[in-house]
Amino acid sequence: MKCIVLAAGYATRLYPLTENFPKPLLDVGGRPILNWLLDDLEDTGLIDEYILVSNHRFVQHFSEWKTSLKYADKVTVIDDGSTDNDNRLGAVRDIAFAIEQCNIDDDTMVIAGDNILDFSLNEFIKFFYSKQATCVMRYYESSVEKLRRTGVATVDDNERVISMIEKPQNPASHWAVPPFYIYLRSDLVKVMDGIKDPSCNVDAPGSFIAWLCGKCDVYSYIMPGKRHDIGNIESLEEARKFFAC
Repeated sequence: MKCIVLAAGYATRLYPLTENFPKPLLDVGGRPILNWLLDDLEDTGLIDEYILVSNHRFVQHFSEWKTSLKYADKVTVIDDGSTDNDNRLGAVRDIAFAIEQCNIDDDTMVIAGDNILDFSLNEFIKFFYSKQATCVMRYYESSVEKLRRTGVATVDDNERVISMIEKPQNPASHWAVPPFYIYLRSDLVKVMDGIKDPSCNVDAPGSFIAWLCGKCDVYSYIMPGKRHDIGNIESLEEARKFFAC
């Protein structure tokens, strides 16, 4: 299995911390945010390559960070060429860029590089293999305001995603979908189809899943723990407190 790490954003809500430094490399609990995810995935023994998509401004930071990893030879850092928020490719195009640049032809996990989980992704991968279909994670979110800022799924009794909408004004359920997905190898070719379809928003990674679940089976795994989405100073400080050494 391959893993695409989306890390090409500019994190303007965290300025000045991220004005000249990538958010995924900010320190939390004595190590970069990104290490929490990749170290866990490496412990599963199920990922044979990590492809990190950076923007042009921060690609050197990631290239230097990579050398600190014990599994550096498994990490490929690629530059999507963008230089600011105005010319960024968007998450779905970054996924397509990684697939094309690295000739990916395998089951592929896609993760956002600015999240930290307090549980292992090992069971999510096992869930994917049990379903043999593209899978997402989901968690119950009681706040309608928070649901309006994320992907929201409707799920049947067999854990299949019936529909999903990114940032709905009127959420159809309380199942929030964070940016952690595993695409079945045969579904990777559909990424370019989604990009060509005007109904598929390319900015948010969940927009492709929302499009895809109308074309094929997509299943959802209930998160067994908490996700820390590092989006602003407040959430960064909260994560630092939670993961304090």
